[in-house]
Amino acid sequence: MTTTQRPETTVEINLTDDAVAQVRRFMEQEQVPEDTAGLRVSVLPGGCSGFQYGLNVEEAPLTDDLTLEVKSIRVFVDAFSAQYLNGVTIGYASTMQGSGFTFDNPKATGGCGCGSSFTV
Repeated sequence: MTTTQRPETTVEINLTDDAVAQVRRFMEQEQVPEDTAGLRVSVLPGGCSGFQYGLNVEEAPLTDDLTLEVKSIRVFVDAFSAQYLNGVTIGYASTMQGSGFTFDNPKATGGCGCGSSFTV
């Protein structure tokens, strides 16, 4: 768990060990440069509850991104998303019904059954 601060912006994101392992697998599959690549975590308008999470492996951060180091994974967050992501824990679950990333967000006041959409 690492906190990165820019003027007026602080964000803390946690990754479970299962999420870290899965992100590493995706990064290996994408063959991205180890010295600059990371996981983009974003919040986008949409989804069934108003906002939805986005995850993507990217080769490098954008110039205005916050860059965090979380359990040896670089995490890129834009300023818009940072306000909704502070304190979120990203996990990875695998069940008989499927597998995917999970989000435990203390800022969310509601959500829906899909698990990737939320309300604040």
